[in-house]
Amino acid sequence: MSESRLLRIQGRHLISTSEQLTLNIQTLQDKLYCFLLEIVKVSHPKDVLNEFKYLFIEPLEIYETDAYLGIYEIFVGCDEIEFRNTLKRCCYILINNWESRRNHKYIQDLVHLFAEYKPQEQITRFPKLNIFRSWLKNFINSDDYKGLNLFVSKHEGQFQNHWVNRYRSYLLVNQYLNKDNPIEQKEAAKKLSKKLKDKYKFELAMYIAHSQSNYSHVNKYQNPSILGEKVLCLIKSIVIKKGIFSHANIANIFLKQTQSQNFQEFKVSFEKYLIFSLKKETEIEYIREQLSNKLFNWKQKYHDYQVSQGLILRTCTKVIDFLTVENGSKPSPIFISLLEEGHPLTLVVILLKIILVCKNARNHLEMRIGNLICYYESYPEQECQKIINFLEIFNITFAIYADDVEYNLINMETKSNSKADLEGYHVFSLIKGHSK
Repeated sequence: MSESRLLRIQGRHLISTSEQLTLNIQTLQDKLYCFLLEIVKVSHPKDVLNEFKYLFIEPLEIYETDAYLGIYEIFVGCDEIEFRNTLKRCCYILINNWESRRNHKYIQDLVHLFAEYKPQEQITRFPKLNIFRSWLKNFINSDDYKGLNLFVSKHEGQFQNHWVNRYRSYLLVNQYLNKDNPIEQKEAAKKLSKKLKDKYKFELAMYIAHSQSNYSHVNKYQNPSILGEKVLCLIKSIVIKKGIFSHANIANIFLKQTQSQNFQEFKVSFEKYLIFSLKKETEIEYIREQLSNKLFNWKQKYHDYQVSQGLILRTCTKVIDFLTVENGSKPSPIFISLLEEGHPLTLVVILLKIILVCKNARNHLEMRIGNLICYYESYPEQECQKIINFLEIFNITFAIYADDVEYNLINMETKSNSKADLEGYHVFSLIKGHSK
């Protein structure tokens, strides 16, 4: 008798007292997880998919009775959340293993398994069957199922040809930072998010290197940005800020100068640091006023405390929220204002300066970027050009300031050529010890 069939039989013999029911559910859930972990490592993915379908799909598709519910018997008396969490963890046990082995086709097949499920619309005379069919249908229409689609190739799944697909690495951040998600989901999301970011950094560096060569017309590296030829000018304008007056050096100077300050003094210094080197006076005044209003009364009880790493982190995450998504879902007023006024680069530079002061705030920032994408994803691409432009600039800027990539600007013409005129400069990149 196969393990999956044994699970079915065990599920039908649960006793109904609540304490024992909970114990049996947990025992059977663990048995189910162990079974999937075992077969996904030793069996062909196609066979694993068949077992998964046998467990979760066929009992609701084939049989018109409450007498044969298979694995669903263990959820009798449970709530829908218990079922959904179990199903979700089972999915990510498979996804996590297949992703690490590059079995991407079978991840797509798993997602399609749900997409192909056609529940009976007609209510039957079997109440348990009706309930479990509705639970599976609700899962397929939920954000949890949408999350599965993030692991599908960009040419497949729910996000096919959708502008959101270009930024799914940030949606994955939300998955691996959510403490309520199963560990398999968090591991898979973290690995795939890093893989997508690394791929973007590599493709950008290679494209830039080859686009400036004498054979740029046959550049085999595709531009990962959608900014077209403007991407080179943007990168030059960012890289020119590197060197002795780079954002990184200024951040280090700021940290040294403020390490003995109390928290109230630090907040004032932090505000000045963020707007330092901004060019437009009206832009500076607007941001300064907004920051001051937000920070002045915040955490006043800590004003006399010496600034600590914990207070710096909390301040940075607070300002990130203020600049992006303040209430957890909607774009903040200052975010909307800066984009509407045509200042996406200004906003990105401020966010970069925050992370250069506190690298531990990076996850929080990327989570908020994911929140912004979720907010705008229901809008057509034509209406999202400003947010898309911001995201492109954000991607490029943080790729340039990545730890494993170094960009430099070299004057290819005369020594007297002014840096105000970037036409004669070439961008050079260094990736993992290899110059490009």
